[in-house]
Amino acid sequence: MLVVYSQHKLSAMQIDGRIKLISVFILLGALSRLLPHPMNFTPLAAMALFGGTYLLDKRLSFIIPITAMFLSDILLELKNGTGFYPEMIWVYGSIVLITFLGFFLRGREQRQTIMVASLLGSMLFFFLTNFGTWLTGYYGYTSQGLANCYIAAIPFFKGTVMGDLFYNLMFFGGFALVRWASPSLIKRKI
Repeated sequence: MLVVYSQHKLSAMQIDGRIKLISVFILLGALSRLLPHPMNFTPLAAMALFGGTYLLDKRLSFIIPITAMFLSDILLELKNGTGFYPEMIWVYGSIVLITFLGFFLRGREQRQTIMVASLLGSMLFFFLTNFGTWLTGYYGYTSQGLANCYIAAIPFFKGTVMGDLFYNLMFFGGFALVRWASPSLIKRKI
């Protein structure tokens, strides 16, 4: 996907320390999916929210988290065959929408706004991905089937919320720590 972003654009735009640091955070988050973890305790929404907030080039805000997620999906597929499944389009779609949520967080990165955005991202992910599951027909194409689909997903929602809060703390907290300890590392080059 980064290849899609033309070589000319990448060379014209300096890849500064800020972009590198954010990319490393997101890539490490994506690779953490390979470690044992509780159900749905993943960095997916946090990667999108963090990228949308701090990657000022809007195209990179989408490209970097989606590419990192895709690479981790490939590794999960190779490791245990769970990287790809038919409803993944809804997962990727929710990542795109949560990235937009990150745009609204820009300039408002305080604990409470990050927590609210994290919870909104969790809910968006929950409603969108489970709607996609309902569309498979497993629960039937009725309003009761839709309700049953969401009810069946409730036990997994706890892991989603906890994972999003944890990884947002790691990403946003880590970035704030680097900004405090080494401001020159994340300064944008113009």
